[in-house]
This record gives sequence, structure tokens and C-alpha cells, in this order.
Amino acid sequence: MLEGFAPPPMTLLYILLASLAATSLSILLAAVVSLGPLSKMVDRMVSFSAGMLMGTALLHLLPESLHLAGADVHAVTATMLAGLIGFFALERFSLFRHDHHHELDGHAHPHGHDAHAAGKGGSTLLVGSAIHALADGVLIAAAFRADTFLGLMTAAAIATHEVPQQIGNFFVLLNSGFSKARALAYNLLTGMGAVVGGLLGYFALAEAGGWLPYVVVVAASNFIYIALSDLIPQLHAQADSHHHGGQNRAVWQQPALMLSGVATAALATRFLHGH
Repeated sequence: MLEGFAPPPMTLLYILLASLAATSLSILLAAVVSLGPLSKMVDRMVSFSAGMLMGTALLHLLPESLHLAGADVHAVTATMLAGLIGFFALERFSLFRHDHHHELDGHAHPHGHDAHAAGKGGSTLLVGSAIHALADGVLIAAAFRADTFLGLMTAAAIATHEVPQQIGNFFVLLNSGFSKARALAYNLLTGMGAVVGGLLGYFALAEAGGWLPYVVVVAASNFIYIALSDLIPQLHAQADSHHHGGQNRAVWQQPALMLSGVATAALATRFLHGH
């Protein structure tokens, strides 16, 4: 399957289409959810996304990276550790940030919360989103070069977790003075960074195929970091904000939705990949 790391001839097209779909579809869905009664689905999407990300990372990306690296298990796990610490460092320097907390989500925070947090930072947010989309495209390219199905799963996981993030971005831009149409247009424009990243990743990995296992495991560490440092704390905050008199559906609902995300990743491998 991976002899010489030579991908099928259609791989580049798959990478570009998947990168485009993962970002543009999530942005369009986020816009629909943000402006309509479906906004109540956001909390549930976060739970499912956390499970989908962890399932894809630990059931798909990590095993594939170990397979590609052969017996060099220590190098792969060391790269995963370095990736987790690296993403933490990037977040500390505000170069890598996810924020799923947004207005109109039913949480107890004052109107204008995002405007206060963002100030006039709408443009800065767009730059950060473009960089993040570029990185997503590179990760999708690495996954597709390893295996077509793995690429599809990676793109699906990215699209799933991007919806809550894009909803947050959408409200930040609105509160920063963007019109609805302009906010949507700029979000779509920054999302095109994923296509650029996919293109760059495809050709860069063609010249440095030996790096492929480690780029794949960095994708896994990316997903795990997002799930554990961002999504799960967000779920705890949601549960606390909705707790009334000891009756809290999130106690069972969040783990159930998270497990459904893990199950989706696991079943996809079993029935679509044949192992």
C-alpha cells in the first residue's frame, strides 16, 4: 500500500477536494447554525467532535504512523509528545488558538462578550484562521499520501471539529463590526488556506517521504491536543452552566455523544477499510 510512499495518481485531486470540503462546508454549516434555531446543536457537536478527534487520532492516525515507521515506535511516540508540547507552546504565543465560546449559545456571559474579548481583533482572527487552515491542509495531504481512506477520515474529523470553532469565529467577526455577508465571505477566504496547505503538503512530502510517518503522528497529536485542552474543558463549562438542582443531562449526554464520535471513527475503519 505504501511502497516508496508513492500515492495513486488521483491523490492530489483528492487532497484538494477534501481540503476544500473540510473547510468550506464547515464554514457554511456554521453560518447556518449561527443564524437559526439550530444553534442549540452546538453543545452536542462539541461532544461528538471530541470523540471523533480522539477516535481518528488513536484508532487511525497513530496506528498508520507506526505502520509507516516500521519498528521505530520510540521515534513516533517521541514525535507525538513533542507535538503535544509544541501545540501548547504555540497556543501560549497565541499562534494556535481554538475558541468555541460564543454569544447566543445559552451560556451565562454578558452581551458583547466576544466583542470585549476580540476588541478590534477581527483581522487578527482572520490571519490566525488562515494559518490554521493552512496547517489543516498539510495534515490532510499527509494523511492522503499515507492512505486514501485515512485522508478521508482526517478531513471528516477536521470538518466536524471546525463547525463549533467557525461559529465562534463568526460571532467574533460580527461583534468586530463585520456584516453577516462580509463575515461569511472572509471566513470562506481564509478557509482556502487549507487548499494551499494541501498543495504544499503534497509536493513537500513527495520530496521528503521519510517525514511522512512523523507528519501523520503530528496530525494525531493535533487532534488529541484540541480534544483534551479545548473541547473537553468546554464540555465541563457547559455542564456547569446548565446544572440545576442536581438534574444535569450533560452527565450522561456528553459521554454518550463523545462515545458516538469514537464509534463513528472505529466503525468507519471496520466497514469501509476492511480491517
